[in-house]
Amino acid sequence: MNREMDLNTKKSRELLKNFDFFLFGIILLTAVFGIVMISSAGGENAGRYVLVQMVSLVLGIAGIAVLMIVDYEYLAKIWLYLYITSVILLILVLIPGIGSWENGARSWFRFGKLIGIQPAEIVKLAFIVTFARHLASVEDQLNRPRNIALLILHMAILVGLILLQPDVGTAAVFFCIFAAMLFVAKISWKYIVGGIGAIAVAFPIVWFFFLQDYQKNRIINVFNPENDPTNSGYHVIQSNIAAGSGRIFGSILYQCTSQFNNFLLERHTDFIYSVICEELGIIGAIAVIVLLVIIIARCLYIAKNARNSLGTYICTGVAAMLIFQSFENIGMCIGIMPVTGITLPFFSYGGSSILTTMLAMGLVLNVQYRHKVINF
Repeated sequence: MNREMDLNTKKSRELLKNFDFFLFGIILLTAVFGIVMISSAGGENAGRYVLVQMVSLVLGIAGIAVLMIVDYEYLAKIWLYLYITSVILLILVLIPGIGSWENGARSWFRFGKLIGIQPAEIVKLAFIVTFARHLASVEDQLNRPRNIALLILHMAILVGLILLQPDVGTAAVFFCIFAAMLFVAKISWKYIVGGIGAIAVAFPIVWFFFLQDYQKNRIINVFNPENDPTNSGYHVIQSNIAAGSGRIFGSILYQCTSQFNNFLLERHTDFIYSVICEELGIIGAIAVIVLLVIIIARCLYIAKNARNSLGTYICTGVAAMLIFQSFENIGMCIGIMPVTGITLPFFSYGGSSILTTMLAMGLVLNVQYRHKVINF
């Protein structure tokens, strides 16, 4: 009896010792901060938005608990099933009657008015795990042309299906994750230089033959939103006005002019950072960046100290996802990046977004929890 009690005590100590309570606490603080801002930016629908966000957050916490039970190496072992499921989901969402067309893209599964799932968000997690496993399996011969080609194909199939929706913003997130993980795996500089050259050559082709007019205008309006102030430049102008009007201390929660006058659309989703700047001023804007930087830095720290390269690649992928989404969303709100549908992690309204972000953090916590072999 005493031996069993000693064993249970040892297990409890190991659990407390290896779980990253600091990161988990920062995650919860940031997510709650986001819910408060959604309640302020949501206007007359704020109650519904907050309810959806809170339920999704609770589901995300439950998902973290489940992920803590499953060793991330087991997830890597079933990589093929995860990848095939991802491809199937991205194909199904393209089918009329199954996928829902919203905001210029067929990228949602809708179940009634309240429940919606954006499969590309969930596929991000599967991509991070499957690509990490792929990298780990070839890292000793990473720079062989055949392996590079297969790694590109691994990413290209998913990105190609996402571009068919079309969702260029989400596709860019996948590419950023892909590039960051390859860099950490020490891909040869000749491939990096070649990749940059290929992008430079492909850009004019994509611009003239693939991008729609509204997508071109979004890029042009980053530099000159006054070119079309009532249409494609409208969001950029109003976002800049809202962000700049907050000054140092802001106008206080629930008191922003853009909400009462309905000038700034999508306040609770794409432009939540503009609302934060308007209501909480520079202080609130900096607080958001500090919280995100702490989370990202912790992800990179865990990546560096992971027990194997698989864990390093997983944490790197999650960090890259957070970095790109944060930079793009904040950048478009202050007028230095084109307007896309990319959400600000932890802050923008969206059940799929917050659930995916929480599960991504669950992967990082999983790697940290098992950064060394746990013996019971």
